[in-house]
Amino acid sequence: MPSTQPTSVLPIPPPPPRSTLSLGMMFRLRDAKRRWPFAMRAALCMGIPVVAGWALGDTSAGLMATTGAFTALYGSDRPYLNRAYYLALIALAFTIAVSLGVWAQATPWMVVPAIALMAMVATFLCNALRVSPPGAYMFTLACAAGTAIHAPHLTVGHTALLVSAGGVVAWIAHMIGAFFWPRGPERKAVAASAEAVARFIEAIGTPAQDAARHNAAQSMQESWTTLVSFQPPRPRPDGTLSRLRAIGRELNQLFAEAMSATGPLPAAAIDQARGLGAEALSPQPGAERTDPGHVPLGHHGVVDSLRESLAPWSPALLVTARVGVATAVAGTLGAMLGLERAYWCIAAAMLILHQGLDWARTLQRGVERMAGTMVGLLLAGSILALQPGGLWLAVTLMCLQFVIEMIVIRNYALAVVFITAAALTIASGGHPVPDVGHLLWVRGIDTVIGCVVGLGVFALSNPRVATARISAELARTLEAVAATIRHMAKGDVLTAEAREARRDLQHRALTLLGAYDRSAGSSPRYGAEAERMWPAVVTTQRLCYRVLSTCWAMENSDPAATAETTRTLFGPGGERAILAALADLEWAVLHDDRPQQTAPLPAFVATELQNLRDSLVPEST
Repeated sequence: MPSTQPTSVLPIPPPPPRSTLSLGMMFRLRDAKRRWPFAMRAALCMGIPVVAGWALGDTSAGLMATTGAFTALYGSDRPYLNRAYYLALIALAFTIAVSLGVWAQATPWMVVPAIALMAMVATFLCNALRVSPPGAYMFTLACAAGTAIHAPHLTVGHTALLVSAGGVVAWIAHMIGAFFWPRGPERKAVAASAEAVARFIEAIGTPAQDAARHNAAQSMQESWTTLVSFQPPRPRPDGTLSRLRAIGRELNQLFAEAMSATGPLPAAAIDQARGLGAEALSPQPGAERTDPGHVPLGHHGVVDSLRESLAPWSPALLVTARVGVATAVAGTLGAMLGLERAYWCIAAAMLILHQGLDWARTLQRGVERMAGTMVGLLLAGSILALQPGGLWLAVTLMCLQFVIEMIVIRNYALAVVFITAAALTIASGGHPVPDVGHLLWVRGIDTVIGCVVGLGVFALSNPRVATARISAELARTLEAVAATIRHMAKGDVLTAEAREARRDLQHRALTLLGAYDRSAGSSPRYGAEAERMWPAVVTTQRLCYRVLSTCWAMENSDPAATAETTRTLFGPGGERAILAALADLEWAVLHDDRPQQTAPLPAFVATELQNLRDSLVPEST
């Protein structure tokens, strides 16, 4: 039975340090997980089309196909059946992007609008549908490459076939693992969530508790997305998937117990979490388990994600608008200055904006891009001067791609050195470059123009929107809490509607912290305003997880006693009191007003609601 006792008051941890520009970051290596298998696959996918083109006597056609091979950079964490469909769509998107570029190449004035359009569409869809890095940038780069690769003998139809062939190579390379470890992605997702839960349990009672709980909740949601959202609606009976879902349910219960705990849990709970993670990775069947029947939901589906992203002032729309303005301005400037390949201006502007980072990280990305490009031009000049052809060209591109994937997470500025060299080598089309020095000079100018334009557009569009987004997300989160409370008050936690309400609540809790992160990294003035709202962000998240943990406890209680459990939790008039308090808090958030003192509240949320109310009272009062 869920606890009806008020939870203890935890101090508000200090806000995370604000992001700032750090030139020292360009000389540091960050930690990264095991990357060499991914890097090797990407390198092979890059080299195979070039070798095939050389063997058939048309190296430029092979280079055109490498743009489809960029499909290998996506979807590596998805279950194999879902990955098959996902990568097919990615390959199709690359085919459309490059074909659009080749079509625009025939009409010079269409080049800039076509690439800018591709940048906007790719940015919106990748942000709305949570396409992981490199995200929208590679589609824009592929479109730009279609306008520049020297292959006049290839029609748009031939280009589409070549890019699709490159996508097929990447698809096959991605799917080979299904023959050796068919449920590998699901196993790794459950193991990662188990480790995150163990770290949360270790952090209970320490200043790191809130951050560890957030990381665990995010990891659990990713796990359920892999086990539920990325599976067929009615999967065939499968012992491994059922066992992994059952392990996930046990982790969920352990996570709920940890969130409801009033003090540190015994060390056995940490061992239990890590033991479940080890069992998920083990090829041995382990304890007999069956599909639990009802499981949490993961991320929103495509329709819900698009609907949320199309809402006015959504992060996806704001990022898309910035990219649209920046690419149009950068492309126009490049054309006005007579730069032969103005699309590099567009690519540079789009690169630093498309991920929707805060101001500090956007500035950091711009500086790293410009510095890395200047050094990368020296490497590119050396490669182009040597004019590698045939097999040597394939080996060169494979080595460059391998190094890129090995270091891009560890040090972006260093990765840009090799990204620049690879991009110029592909753009050469396997033909000698008559004036290498001029090409490098123009590429450097293009990059500087694009980065400066991107930073300028961000600076002009950033200021007040940032902190307003926190208030809007706080209000949406409180609405999600109210929706879940309505189901709980009826003793309803397992119907489809109740499970969707709980999924939405967890989604809002995670989105809220993301809104804070983006806002705190804005200008000093508005970053300080965001920090003023930090206590409200923390206490709202605690309220969310208190409600969710109570739902999980109700879910695991005796069904015959559900009505009595609900009466004990809410008492007479409890639902009405909670909803009234939530409505009052939402009004205070949206109107920057002082919340009213509310009637007595049910004990299971009384502390969290009171803490939230206190966080919204101005310090002067």
